[in-house]
Amino acid sequence: MAESKAVYWGTGRRKTSTARVRITPGTGVYMINGKTFEAYFGREALKAFAAEPFKVTDTADRFDVFANIKGGGVSGQLGALRHGIARALLVAGDDYRGELKSAGLLRRDPRMVERKKYGLKKARKRPQFSKR
Repeated sequence: MAESKAVYWGTGRRKTSTARVRITPGTGVYMINGKTFEAYFGREALKAFAAEPFKVTDTADRFDVFANIKGGGVSGQLGALRHGIARALLVAGDDYRGELKSAGLLRRDPRMVERKKYGLKKARKRPQFSKR
């Protein structure tokens, strides 16, 4: 019988993006929507932002990350991935909770795009005032 690896799940959200993240013990491989991190996001520099939960808990290169991300743009998807990794680490070991919480990685970023209002050009921008 094949030996089963431990699998830890976490769901992360940011803006309109949702990331379903699965981490397994491994060597630090990232697979996002079936592609490598560099192929999906295009820049290696963004990896440090996404890997912050591993850095805080001192578990870098000990887990492989597999994620399905939907919605939003690059910034939202990266934030959702980071949030999902932090939540999955929480499932992996409850002793990481204090470090993740003090770093602010368990809190979902509540900032969303404000809706456009009628009579305005954008959410708050008004048409130019004309005196005459």
